[in-house]
Amino acid sequence: MLRTIAIAVVAALALGACTRADGGPAEDKPIADAGPAAELRLGFFPNVTHAAALVGIDQEKGFVAKELGATKLSTQAFNAGPSAIEALLSGSLDATFVGPNPTINAFTKTKGEAVRLIAGAASGGAQLVVKPEITSVEQLRGKTIATPQLGGTQDVALRAWLAQQGLKVDTTGGNDVKVLTTDNPQTFDAFRSGQLDGGWLPEPWASRLVLEAGAKVLVDERQLWPEGKFPTTVLIVRTEFAKKHPETVKALLRGHVAAVRWINTEPAAAKKVVNASLAKNAGKPLAELVLDRAFSQIEFSFDPLAGRFPKLSKDAVAAGVTKQEIDLKGLVDVTALNEALKAGGLATVDASGLDKK
Repeated sequence: MLRTIAIAVVAALALGACTRADGGPAEDKPIADAGPAAELRLGFFPNVTHAAALVGIDQEKGFVAKELGATKLSTQAFNAGPSAIEALLSGSLDATFVGPNPTINAFTKTKGEAVRLIAGAASGGAQLVVKPEITSVEQLRGKTIATPQLGGTQDVALRAWLAQQGLKVDTTGGNDVKVLTTDNPQTFDAFRSGQLDGGWLPEPWASRLVLEAGAKVLVDERQLWPEGKFPTTVLIVRTEFAKKHPETVKALLRGHVAAVRWINTEPAAAKKVVNASLAKNAGKPLAELVLDRAFSQIEFSFDPLAGRFPKLSKDAVAAGVTKQEIDLKGLVDVTALNEALKAGGLATVDASGLDKK
């Protein structure tokens, strides 16, 4: 039987403002530059939407490790954003690739102090895929739809969209549509066995359900955003770590820029690196057709699409995941990213006014 993860995640989402002891920033004293860190602990997800992370940390390519120099790179894989945020706020991670909604939640719960968004990584790559017989929104009534984790980016997107369609859901999984939060591999198995009616999922899981389990696309999230662009994966850092080790953060960003550029210039080679990483972290590689479809749904970019975040904050309220919107000014700091982009002869990105309080 499938198991929801709601109670534990709600507890994680309810983390308060951090202190120096648990890895958060200290507001009473300025934090001095301590030079390059001895170690950078970096989180990521074994998803195609995290291709920039998978390529960046690949040992053979060495994009991030090369830039870090003597700083040790340690990595940890997560299934979804809230778990990664919990690790970040507890001080067991220094930076992580994550979705925008957990980023907003971390910023909100710590009163705008604990985290900073420092780069984009991917846009697109999320779809609501369902059983073929479901052809309309109304047919979702009474159905069970999965998301990776309560409060995660796909979870918020599904709940907000259902609310806009007049369908009620709640954070315990009930009401007009039952929303089940479960790990992506379990979602795939449950859909194929008939226990689920669909899922709002990141790549490659949407493609796997379509190509390997007979699902059809009911909603491509790109259709819901201007120009079809919305942030799926961004790179964030603990504020305290960034203040103590600014050179390490700059090195991370240089490696990130190099990784994204390589993905976009060498997509065939990038697919092989990503698939090898998925085989290592998720148990087996993707079929070629699944990998190709997944890549076709995503735009890999340094731009965090900061201008989309106010709407994402509203969606979290509509989804019932957060109680109220927060002023997101101060969330974004792309200064170091823009330095790396300029050094590489690339166009800089805009913070959309979210860089200053």
